[in-house]
Amino acid sequence: MNEMGLADELAETRAGIARLKEREAALRAAILAQRHDVPDGRWSRVEVVERRARVFDKALLPTEIREDPRYWREKLTRYVQCLPVQVQRARPGWPIRRVDGGGAAMH
Repeated sequence: MNEMGLADELAETRAGIARLKEREAALRAAILAQRHDVPDGRWSRVEVVERRARVFDKALLPTEIREDPRYWREKLTRYVQCLPVQVQRARPGWPIRRVDGGGAAMH
């Protein structure tokens, strides 16, 4: 069995989650575009629910308050970033070339 490294497993998991989120967004858009109720499925049904909430919009504050350092605090956030490994395409000295008298490779 081939053990997968933590970095590779995390990258693969995130790619799978991204594919699922993309599919979820497409299904959600299709449901919201329906002019009538979506028929129940075999195991599930969907219901479009609307909620109204009050939100604080700091952009509406006067500029002198938004830019005043007394109203700001610093927050440290840690996250794990997945980056592709730079694969070395050419291996120095590989393949080994053994040449006979005629100049042809011997393997």
